[in-house]
Amino acid sequence: MKDTTPVLVDAVRTPFGKRDGWVSALHAVELLSRVQRGVLDRTGVEPDAVDQVIGGCVTPLGEQYGHVVRTAWLYGGLPPATGATTIDAQCSTSMQASFLLTGQIANGTADAGVACGVELMSRVPLTPKQGTGAGTPRPADWALETPDQYTAADRIARKRGLTRADLDAFGLRSQHYARKAWDAGLFDRQVLPLELPDGEPVTRDQGLRETSTEALAGLRPTVPDGLHTAGTSSQVSDGASAALFLSRSRADELGLRPRARLLGQCVIGGDLEYLLDGPVDAARKLLDRTGLTIGDIDLFEVNEAFAAVPLSFARAHDVPEDKLNVLGGAIALGHPAGATGIRLLATAVEELERRDASLAMIAICAAAATSCVLVERI
Repeated sequence: MKDTTPVLVDAVRTPFGKRDGWVSALHAVELLSRVQRGVLDRTGVEPDAVDQVIGGCVTPLGEQYGHVVRTAWLYGGLPPATGATTIDAQCSTSMQASFLLTGQIANGTADAGVACGVELMSRVPLTPKQGTGAGTPRPADWALETPDQYTAADRIARKRGLTRADLDAFGLRSQHYARKAWDAGLFDRQVLPLELPDGEPVTRDQGLRETSTEALAGLRPTVPDGLHTAGTSSQVSDGASAALFLSRSRADELGLRPRARLLGQCVIGGDLEYLLDGPVDAARKLLDRTGLTIGDIDLFEVNEAFAAVPLSFARAHDVPEDKLNVLGGAIALGHPAGATGIRLLATAVEELERRDASLAMIAICAAAATSCVLVERI
C-alpha cells in the first residue's frame, strides 16, 4: 500500500535583512526563487518530481504582485508543468502553505511539493494605501473595531499583568539567545547564503543588536503611553523560506530520510479586541484535539510579533522558560512576514534533532489565520 503520510525532508531560508539593508538589493522574485531551487538542490530531488509549489506573501503588491510563487519558480528555470498557488495568510502565510501542501499529499493528489514564502518589506509598504480609483479594503459602512497591532499588543500585556520591564527583559533575552545561537552555528544549516548584485556574500541575519536593559528602558513606546518599543517588537525585514514535503512512499523511493512530520495542526480566527493573542486559544484547541498536554511537548516556538505574544502564551499555558524560543526569535532575527512560518519550522526541527527530543509546538498570531502545529521529529 502507498503510504501518503506527509513528511518534511528539509527546510531552508535566506538570511533575514533589515529594512533597506543587505537583502533589499534583491528582487522579491530572486529571493523566493533562491530558496525554491535551494531546497531541491540540497536534497537532490529533481524539479520535475515536484507536483505542487504553494506559498505566498502578506503584501501582494509591486514586486510581489502577479502570482509571485509561480513567477519565482519560472525565474529559477524550474518546470512550468508544476502546479503553483500563491496565498496570503498574513504572518502565518508559509505555515498555512505547509498545511495546504501536506493536505494534498495526505489525500494522494500530490507526492512531492514545496511550501514557501517571501516578504521584501523594504520595497512594499506594511499597510499599503490604495491608489486613486482602486477603492478601499473595507466598505463605507464597516462597523467592527479592529485595533492596530501595536494597540493589540499592549492590550495583551495589560491583560496578562505584564510590565514594561517584563517586555524589555524578554526583548533582551531574544537578542542574547539569537546571538548565542548564531555564534554556536545553530542556524548555519537552515540558512542559504546569498550573493548580492555587487558580489558581496550575505550569510547571517542582519537584525542582531548589541543592547542592554538600560538601552531598552530608554526607548520610546510604539504608541503613546504604550508598553512595547522597537526593542520588544518584531523587526521589519526581508527574506524568504521554503520546505520540501514528500509522501513517505516517495521519500523511500528516492532514498531520502524524513526529518519530521506535522502531527497535528489548526487554524483559528483571532479575537477582535486582542487580535494577536490567538495562539493561546489555538494551542488549547490543538491539545484538546490530540489529547496531549503541555508537559508532553519538548519545545515551543511562538512567533515574537511582540514580546507580549509569547509571554502571554507562556503564562496562559504554564510553559517553562527553558522550552520557549530557546534560540531567540523575530525580535532579534527579523520577521519577513510571508517567510516566518517556515523559519520557525526549520528552527524547531533542528533544535529537536540537536536535543534528541521528539515534539515541538509552533504558534503564530495572524488574525484570521492564527496557526498552531505540533511537529514530531522522525
